[in-house]
Formats: sequence, C-alpha cells, structure tokens
Amino acid sequence: MALARGTHAWQRDYARRLFSTDLLILLVSVFGSELLWFRTRRAELQVSAQDLPEFVLGYTGISVALVVGWMLALGFYATRDNRTTGSGSVEYKRILEASIRLFGLTAIVLFLSRSELGRGYFLTAFPIGVIALLAGRWIWRQWLIARRKETSYLHRALIVGERVKSIHVAVGIRRDGAAGLHLVGAVTENGNVATDLVDGVPVVAGFNNVLTAIDNFQADTVIFTGADNFGPRRLRELGWELQSRKVDLIMAPALTDIAGPRIHARPVSGLPLIQVDFPAFEGSRHAAKRTFDLIFSGVGLLLLSPVFLWLTIAIRLDSPGPAFFLQKRVGLNGNGFLMIKFRSMVTDAEEQLPGLLDESDGNGVLFKLKSDPRVTKMGSFTRRYSLDELPQLVNVFLGHMSLVGPRPPLAAEVEKYDGWAERRLLVKPGITGLWQVSGRSDLSWEDSIRLDLYYVENWSLIGDVIILYRTVRAILRPSGAY
Repeated sequence: MALARGTHAWQRDYARRLFSTDLLILLVSVFGSELLWFRTRRAELQVSAQDLPEFVLGYTGISVALVVGWMLALGFYATRDNRTTGSGSVEYKRILEASIRLFGLTAIVLFLSRSELGRGYFLTAFPIGVIALLAGRWIWRQWLIARRKETSYLHRALIVGERVKSIHVAVGIRRDGAAGLHLVGAVTENGNVATDLVDGVPVVAGFNNVLTAIDNFQADTVIFTGADNFGPRRLRELGWELQSRKVDLIMAPALTDIAGPRIHARPVSGLPLIQVDFPAFEGSRHAAKRTFDLIFSGVGLLLLSPVFLWLTIAIRLDSPGPAFFLQKRVGLNGNGFLMIKFRSMVTDAEEQLPGLLDESDGNGVLFKLKSDPRVTKMGSFTRRYSLDELPQLVNVFLGHMSLVGPRPPLAAEVEKYDGWAERRLLVKPGITGLWQVSGRSDLSWEDSIRLDLYYVENWSLIGDVIILYRTVRAILRPSGAY
C-alpha cells in the first residue's frame, strides 16, 4: 500500500505528477501556439505606453512569462491541493477560474500598454491550454481511482462521534469509493470493540482513548461526526493534538444531500455557524435551464434525424407494430403528459404484464425484468444503449421534460409516494439524471429516490453538463440497463 511510505508521501508524489503534467501541457500549448502563428523566433512584440519609450519584446519571452504566470496561477488557486484532487468538480472549477483570471489580467495589461499582440497566438494558447489541462487532470483522476480500487493512494481515516451519527457518515463514505477515504476504525461514546460500526469498520476505542487509536492505526485523517459528551473545549484540544501530528480534521455536520453552493459559513463570536439556502424552483436559473433544453433538444433532433429514420425502419422490420410507443407519465407538479419512446416490446406487452409481476427483478416499486420475454430483438439493442429514449427529445423541445432531471414516473408509482418522495415532482422529469448514471435499474427504490431528491434540491447548469457527460459514459459502458 502506498501509504506505507509515510503519512503524506503519496500526496506529495501525486502533486508532483500533477505539477509535471501541468508544466508539460502549458509548454506545449503556449509554445505550440507561438510556432503555429510565428514560424521563426524573430517575431517581436512592440509595447508602448503614453510618456514611456517604446520597447520591443520577443514572443519567446512572452511565452515564457505566460507559462510561468499560468503555473503560478494554478498554484495560487490550489488546483493541486490534496483535499480537492481526485473527486468532485472543485479541481476543474479552480483550473478554469485560475486560467480565466490570468488571461483576463493579461488582456487588460496588453490593452493598457497598447501592445501589438497577435490575437491568433493569444486566442489559440488559451483554449488549447485549458482543454489540455482539464484532460490531463481527468486522465490522472482515472489513474488515481484505479489505484484506490487497489487500496493504495488512500487517506487512512478514523471516524469519531456518536454511533448513530457515525454510521450515517460511514455509509456515505463507503458509497463513494472515489473520495479516497479508507475507514480504518471508529471511536464511539461507549467504545464497545465487540461490534463493528458498519461492516468492515471496527469500533477501536472510546472517546477517552481517541489519540491512542490515531497513533495505533496511523490515521492521517479524523472525521468528527458529533457527540453531546464531546464538548467544544475537548474538540478544540483534539484539534491541537491533531495539528502536532499533522493529521487532518474533517467535520461532518448533520446535513444530508445538500450541495456546497447552498452552504454558507456565518462566523459569529468564534462559532462557525452554517447557513443553508432553501432550494429555488423558479427564476432566472430555471429560465436558463429551459433555454439550454430548448437549444440542445432542437439541435439534437436535427442532427439525429438520420438515426431516427434508421431506427424507425429497423423496428418496423423487426416486429409488427408502430415504431413509436406513447405512455402517460407524471411530470412537473403532478401534471400528466405523453412520453414518446421507440417501441422496444411486442405490441401486447401491457396485456402480458399481470402474468409477469411475480417475476420482477425491480426494487419493489418499479417493475423490471432482466430477461423480459416481451422485449423484441431490436428492443434489446435499443434498451442496452438507451436509444429507445431518443424520441424524448421531442418532449424536451415541447417543454414536458428536461434533458436532465428525475426519472419520469408512472401514475401508479406516484400513488405509492410518501410525502417526501413527492418532491421529485417539483421539477420537470429528465431523459437522463443521477439515477441514469448511478446504476439505473440496479439501484434500490430508496437510492433512486435519494438521488432524485438530491438533484431536485441542488440543481445547477454545470451539474447538468456533468450528468450529460456521465450519461455518454454510461451508455458506452451499459450497466443496469434492462
């Protein structure tokens, strides 16, 4: 295991890899742009300012300065911080922010100095560099995730807090393997070492022996989940001890399924109070979502029209019946609409359903069969790669659905909803969503609802783009599609 080399050795090693890759990418991007626009190194940039003498600077000098400045910006925005690399979107956002601000500042300086910079050089280096940086980080992230699956390059984390709270946090951490947190043990109020906190996470000590447990298990991270008998002063003293040991402290507040942008710190008299914004279901952000849906569904229908034609012919030739299947689904605020799909079953599939209910492989609410005899040969192909969902672009264009959102439910499913599950209907259903990219039909009913509600309450346009990207990956590597 890579952690055997030292508590933070793998973090420094990974940061060096990122630094070297970033530097190589920027050298190629910037100097490649220079060579593209100026075949020789004799090209010069004339810079002048009022009341100052003109001076001439070679483009090679500009390229060197640009690479150095870009690397400094990436460092200043902590794009290689081990707390953000490897999981989540913060790493990518910081790269974009650092790059945009650097080039914005560069443009201002060049404008004020009345420089004669070649626009092609500037406008080529920036997008190529940004795209290459993001691609490089993505490649390294896949490498890191693969190593973590082999139980290396992990943070050795000890979870501390009341048992009930710690179980909730431990289950969430275990669900997200890409986070890189390996739970080596738990410290609870009674310290009952005879039982595990969750499967594979033993209780190793009580609160009075937390420091001994940290040392014995060589933990480099402590996750504090909260406890009534572990007061503020005791927690502050624990923080001092962790600082001397160079052990990270993570606080796990009793907040679930709330995305970062809705959480704001409000320090009051030394208390790190947290304010949580309520989810918004209307306004400019949702107008932007509708515009996004309208444009991309329209373009998608136009570009995919040959695919629509081919699938229509193939489905009609494969089995008797229409190529399209219309089914009533429940949408925004409980309003019904007709959802359009390519037909993937025989025409009398609904009549055959009662005889198959006892064989369901679904999650108790959704009916699913891994080997459904009603599915046609062509339907099996379209379902595997989600091609049967393509006509729903028409629903998106008409405003019944969105590109990204909760799965559109049947009226029979909505009748089984309890109070909190009905919150799925506060936004338009989507062609794809977190359910689609997180296991699809293999998910339990509770996990499906949890993912849908997380999306409903934490929607963002960037999040939609990420889900669409993950959808393409899920389609190319289909799992849980039946």
